[in-house]
Amino acid sequence: MSGRERKETEVRRMLETPHPPVPADLAARAVEHGTRLLRRHRALRRALWLLLVAAAIAFALWATVAQPWVVAPSDTTPPLEGW
Repeated sequence: MSGRERKETEVRRMLETPHPPVPADLAARAVEHGTRLLRRHRALRRALWLLLVAAAIAFALWATVAQPWVVAPSDTTPPLEGW
């Protein structure tokens, strides 16, 4: 008997056995669980977007105050020669 035939025989044997009883409220519990997961994922997504927006606003405020694009004034002056 080859491996494929053995697998087919095993599957047929499993399908011929009586199926286990399914709880009556299984569908309702699955829907409730799925709804809870969707709500949790939606809340996490909103929190991450809020964090991203807050970080962008904080960066914009810092850039406005610090002005990193402006060259800092030098602390020493060049010598005055040739006057």
